[in-house]
Amino acid sequence: MAQVAVVTFDGFNELDSFIASALINRCRQDGLEAFITTPTPQVTSMNGVRVTGQRPIGFVTEADVVLIGSGVRTRDVVADAGLPARLPLDPARQLIGSQCSGALVLAHLGLLGTMPACTDSATRPFVEARGITVLDTPFHAEGNIATAGGCLASQYLATWVITRTLGEDAARAVLDYVAPVGEHRQTTARALHAVKALGATRI
Repeated sequence: MAQVAVVTFDGFNELDSFIASALINRCRQDGLEAFITTPTPQVTSMNGVRVTGQRPIGFVTEADVVLIGSGVRTRDVVADAGLPARLPLDPARQLIGSQCSGALVLAHLGLLGTMPACTDSATRPFVEARGITVLDTPFHAEGNIATAGGCLASQYLATWVITRTLGEDAARAVLDYVAPVGEHRQTTARALHAVKALGATRI
């Protein structure tokens, strides 16, 4: 069973963490499972939704995939001098992705290098201040690193994870199931195009 840590900090955006987690967890029977991973036993969303983490932050060292969620307190997160020690991520053996302001975390950890990134408009100036080029696109990936910008781009991040771990057919099945009625073909094609255009290949 491949395991995915959806890292979720206090002040998190529900769409960012829950969409990715829910889509990936439709692949449990195929051997892929996501867990809301939190630095404290409980975290509260930007809208006051209190959630109990499924895994502690230390789970990131075991996970095959780590997705860094977004939230209104991400700048506080990266201000923590102990963050690198709490998130010892390894792109050589893990798929690593970020959603919206999660790109700021990847930049802080030095994982983006020279690659451009996607993020939300509010976070953009803070990512650019770290010398990272921000793209006007919802998704970008290079190798084992991916970034997504805009809450609903979390479906692209999940599609990337499923495609890279289980293959395109598995991603297509999930997208077809969750697509709005009457928009199955368009929804599936749009998400797969966003990922395939960047050369996602199964690991």
